[in-house]
Amino acid sequence: MKITIIGRKVNLRNNFKELAEKKLAKFDRIFDADAEAVVTVTVERNRQTVEITIRQRGIICRAEDTALDMNEALDHVIAALGRQMRRNKTRLEKAKKVDPGLEFSDDYYEEPDEELTVVRTKRFAVKVMTTEEAIMQMNMLGHEFFMFRDDQSGEINVVYRRKNSDYGLLVPEEK
Repeated sequence: MKITIIGRKVNLRNNFKELAEKKLAKFDRIFDADAEAVVTVTVERNRQTVEITIRQRGIICRAEDTALDMNEALDHVIAALGRQMRRNKTRLEKAKKVDPGLEFSDDYYEEPDEELTVVRTKRFAVKVMTTEEAIMQMNMLGHEFFMFRDDQSGEINVVYRRKNSDYGLLVPEEK
């Protein structure tokens, strides 16, 4: 796996880089040499955020955590990625059948797959509005996300509230 480590507002020490590479090495039996992992460390005041994104032929795994210490945040992110792998074992193995380059070993997974079940389907009219109107509507409803039709492009978009209380916008893109 190719690993890129980026420090935002911080100069990272070599021992942190080595630790991150060592911890990511445990995923080598899942991802092959073509996989790309990006570790981004951001320091703001007393908070240190570690974000890891692993990409390999259409599969994307991502986790992020904030702590007082970047090593602690790294441990939490690695654990979260491991949980994602265990939860999605069957789906990842199906992807392997489509792409034989992916490697999975049964001894890596400790927990059985969870059954993904849709328990409720909700239908509603998607209204044409601006992004700002969609955010206002989301806030008025007390939701964490809101789907709308963009007034400029006519595409279905989604606004959502991020962990730091900022907002995000999901825009569809053809591949």
